[in-house]
Amino acid sequence: MDSIATKVDQAAEAHGEAAVAFLRDLIRLQAQGEEAVQARIAASCEELGCVVEKRRYKPASVVLKEEFASDAAMAAEEREAVLARFPGSGGGRSVIFFAHPDGEPFQPQHGWVHDPLAGEIDQGRIHGWGVADDLAGVATMVEALRAVLAAGVKPKGDVILASTPSKRHARGVHALLHGGVHADAAVYLHPAESGVGMREVKALASGQLIFRIVVKGRLPDTNEPGHAAFAHTAINPVMKAQQVLAALAALDAKRGARVHHPALDAAIGRSTNLLVGDFKTLGDGRAARVPPAVQLSCALAFPPGEKLSAVQAEVEAALAEAKAADPDLAFDVTFLSGVTGAEVTLDHPLWIETSAAVQRGTGTAPHINPLHTSSDIRNPMVQSGIPCVGLGPLCGDLTQNGGRDEWVDVADYRRGVAVVAALIAGWCGAA
Repeated sequence: MDSIATKVDQAAEAHGEAAVAFLRDLIRLQAQGEEAVQARIAASCEELGCVVEKRRYKPASVVLKEEFASDAAMAAEEREAVLARFPGSGGGRSVIFFAHPDGEPFQPQHGWVHDPLAGEIDQGRIHGWGVADDLAGVATMVEALRAVLAAGVKPKGDVILASTPSKRHARGVHALLHGGVHADAAVYLHPAESGVGMREVKALASGQLIFRIVVKGRLPDTNEPGHAAFAHTAINPVMKAQQVLAALAALDAKRGARVHHPALDAAIGRSTNLLVGDFKTLGDGRAARVPPAVQLSCALAFPPGEKLSAVQAEVEAALAEAKAADPDLAFDVTFLSGVTGAEVTLDHPLWIETSAAVQRGTGTAPHINPLHTSSDIRNPMVQSGIPCVGLGPLCGDLTQNGGRDEWVDVADYRRGVAVVAALIAGWCGAA
């Protein structure tokens, strides 16, 4: 096996410049739209000898387990997922590599120093719109399989490459999983937002519930433009919202004391949090007027092992209790989206093979970062019971986080290709 691994490493190194060129091509093709990007990916997979399918689907029609999204949050248009299967020679374990080709909506007034659609390389970084989110992941899986085959190695188990839309709950990988695609393991290829590159592997993703509360008020019975003199006759939703905030804080404290996960407790001293991320009045902003309503936007993170439906029921019960205590408290709750957490343990064969591949490629044993809430590694595990980990090269300035000049480290991207190639050989077996 050492000789096979060495051949794979040498092939990945020899094809390093070509791997970078392929990623730059994907960045440039975004100017022609997502279909052009997917067509290039499909053509590259066909060149490698894969059996390629393009599956059209509508996100809203994909039925999910322990996950939901409101119609307003979900992509409505029909999408296309590219599925490429390289058949193994037999007797090995199969694997799905998946990544998403769609990035954040392009903004012409982007404020970048580098041309966002040129794939410019500057000081060892390749810049481009969506390069870290997640064109580098797509390019990595294609180039890793190319390196394996260039080394004269034939995987024993099937290697499945899936370029699947993800943004705005596009559900590309869900569509494939519920459309009959299955394997012994899955790997989500996405550069690490945490800034440590290939030294980190995602093997735990907490679940997350997103919801909105609109606290309703009652205006004073007056036509006066100012309400200060009449404020005692109104129901001020700003004041009523404090009761809702108190109920949420009490729920957060109660859950924090009760809910524990060893990895999360060790990392940050807590395993669940309820965050009120935004508070705004739904009025005209004038100080002397009672607003008609106040809106709270909330997120609740919870560890693997808790069910989404049970967490949602806890939120509903806490709010119902607050409402029962005050007949003048009125509000509407909208649950916008929710996902369930999942994990791969340190003694699992997938973690062992992944860790070995990363150590071989980087010289450093990887660690698990358990703080990637709602990471897409959850999808194969929750939807199909397929163990899944995630990894990717060093990146920064992600557009989805409000950054400019999104980039991926070129050297770490090339290392990523070598690591994934080694993982193919190690997990699938090699002939």
